[in-house]
Amino acid sequence: MPHTAPDQTNEAGEQRPPTGAKQWHGPGLWRRVGNVITGLLARAGIGPVHLLTTRGRKTGQARTNPVLPVEHAGKRWLVAPYGTVSWVHNARAAGRVSLRHGRKTRDYAIREVSPGEAGPILKRYVASAGITRPYFRAGKDSPVDDFAAEADRHPVFELTPLAEAGPNT
Repeated sequence: MPHTAPDQTNEAGEQRPPTGAKQWHGPGLWRRVGNVITGLLARAGIGPVHLLTTRGRKTGQARTNPVLPVEHAGKRWLVAPYGTVSWVHNARAAGRVSLRHGRKTRDYAIREVSPGEAGPILKRYVASAGITRPYFRAGKDSPVDDFAAEADRHPVFELTPLAEAGPNT
């Protein structure tokens, strides 16, 4: 498969890496194996990765993906480093998600943030999630404005624990 423009997605809706990044080969064997191992570690409560569960917007079935929540400005955030993938569509449709780490599962209301609000969160995410850096045009030392400029390619959600969410969530 030839390398294509950075804003294109593959058949699974996953974003391809930007020009100059390694060639995209889809969610190959090593990524799937990595997700299984990461999921096992998250289930055991080891490391920073959590398991995100959303309800399928069409099927209603639970869908689980490993994610790395970001703590910034006293709040918790969820970043979609691979673009607008299935879990993003499901989260938007439901307005809520669950995060599991070890034996603890917590439900959250979500709010998708503007590019200006997303910039500092994306910068912090890229600094801590090295494996996803090829999917960003901005590097870990780039200014926040560079991250805000590509926020439309990497949705960011504020997570509010449902116990703290207002009556409208």
